[in-house]
Amino acid sequence: MRKPFMKRRAMLALALVLLGVGMMLSGLAQAQPAGNSKRILIVTGEDYPGHKWRQTTPVLKSLYGPDPRFHVEVVQDLSKLPSLNLQAYDAVVMHFKNYDPNVPGRKGFDNLARFVKQGGGLVLVHFACGAFQEFKDDFTQLAGRAWNPKLRGHDPHGEFTVNITDRKHPITAGLEDFAITDELYTCLDGKVPIKVLAGAISKVDGKVYPMAFVLNYGKGRVFHCVLGHDVKALSNAGAGRLFRRGTAWTARLTPVARPEK
Repeated sequence: MRKPFMKRRAMLALALVLLGVGMMLSGLAQAQPAGNSKRILIVTGEDYPGHKWRQTTPVLKSLYGPDPRFHVEVVQDLSKLPSLNLQAYDAVVMHFKNYDPNVPGRKGFDNLARFVKQGGGLVLVHFACGAFQEFKDDFTQLAGRAWNPKLRGHDPHGEFTVNITDRKHPITAGLEDFAITDELYTCLDGKVPIKVLAGAISKVDGKVYPMAFVLNYGKGRVFHCVLGHDVKALSNAGAGRLFRRGTAWTARLTPVARPEK
């Protein structure tokens, strides 16, 4: 009578071990990005005082939620940029404007530029166009356009229409024009060849200004969008689609075929 009892105990113990291993593997699978997902790093931590990055960063991160292919991480210390292993990511999202020329400094810029040149993706959000003023010429080559403090900054904060100007590009195919309450930037400067995807007409001077555009930098892809002044602007559905699809394109993912509802 003892042998069947011992056998049952052994089988129960084995079952418990297998259950534990299964749960461990399941936990690891949830902790790691799926095989077809892309690692995205949002770099933030400093901005113009009127840009509340501590409030907007969580909203920016949440924009990627509707696309399960994104695995998003956030770094809030610009001093880490020179030593970050950016090669571990598929795209970097710049959500900062630095004021200290030594933070993240030349090494930080070089690390970022090298990452993109070697094939990484880069996304610039709103006043990221004003970063790296101490290396403005080099930064303009990377960003396509950069903030020129000698130009008029933007229209008064308010509502305007973002017009999709390229309906064939993978980022904007299928998207419609949309209204947004934001800052219509008029301060971008540069002569690097870019492909404008969306623009807006200034209510001040009647001119058309780029709101979103793309370019190649070495082997990498860059998506630059100047929308996103505050939480309300980043919460705009149209802006969210642009950033989500633009990031997908830079990370070598196919943007969703149709706009999300």
